[in-house]
Amino acid sequence: MVRSLWTAATGMIAQQNNVDTIANNLANVNTTGYKTEVAEFKSLLYQDIQAKTTSGNGETKPVGAQVGLGVRNSSVTSRFTQGNFYDSTNDLAFAVSGDGFFGIRGQDGNTYYTRNGDFHLATYGQGLALSTSDGNLVLDTNGKAIELGSNILSSKLTISGDGELCYPDETNNPKSLGITIGLWQFNNPSGLEKIGDSSYSVTAASGPAMNENTTQGLTKSDLRQGYLEGSNVQVVDEMVNMIVAQRAYELNSKAIQATDEMMGQANQLRR
Repeated sequence: MVRSLWTAATGMIAQQNNVDTIANNLANVNTTGYKTEVAEFKSLLYQDIQAKTTSGNGETKPVGAQVGLGVRNSSVTSRFTQGNFYDSTNDLAFAVSGDGFFGIRGQDGNTYYTRNGDFHLATYGQGLALSTSDGNLVLDTNGKAIELGSNILSSKLTISGDGELCYPDETNNPKSLGITIGLWQFNNPSGLEKIGDSSYSVTAASGPAMNENTTQGLTKSDLRQGYLEGSNVQVVDEMVNMIVAQRAYELNSKAIQATDEMMGQANQLRR
């Protein structure tokens, strides 16, 4: 009887975490480059009530009796499906079509990765550099910060499909600057560690970052200037998932209530 009390409690805790995950998805429905997250569960240990070889009469039986002890969250996994593109008024907005991630250099000097291509020009050294809205520098295919001249106008910068930056020459024809925006892929992007700001860091589970420019066998991603990749959150799906999670939470609370009533009736048997 007490077993059911604690089992139902684990279900309520797990479904609360599920609702928290769904709420985070809905909160980030308009976050550029956000990838929807899914809470996954696994059952806890089981207790043997009867072994497979015993019965009330001592006869052999093929199936035993086990009672589960509840559930817990096993992981919160990101789904890296392609988000929809939408127009941006920013001349330095880039959307990734494919599996690639932009490389950025954080304030701590470490390299992080993101799908948010809403970039800007920031003062860096004696000139300008391509950076995120938080001031993190965008990296090229060599893993170096993309530095530009101080007289560069963002409205005149163009980009090829493979990420090469171009700027008009004296005849107003686009000329390559010899700089290509770097893109990296991972064997298991779901293993990346989420650090906020739509950015990720490499872990042992994700595998090392693979440079699309130098790693053989990768399907290279395309860049689209003037567009941003929206989140891949499907609001209708998330609302349905929330209803299911709420119903599961209510069912577990009913199980606790039923257990409490049964314990109360047992306490009153002596009267």
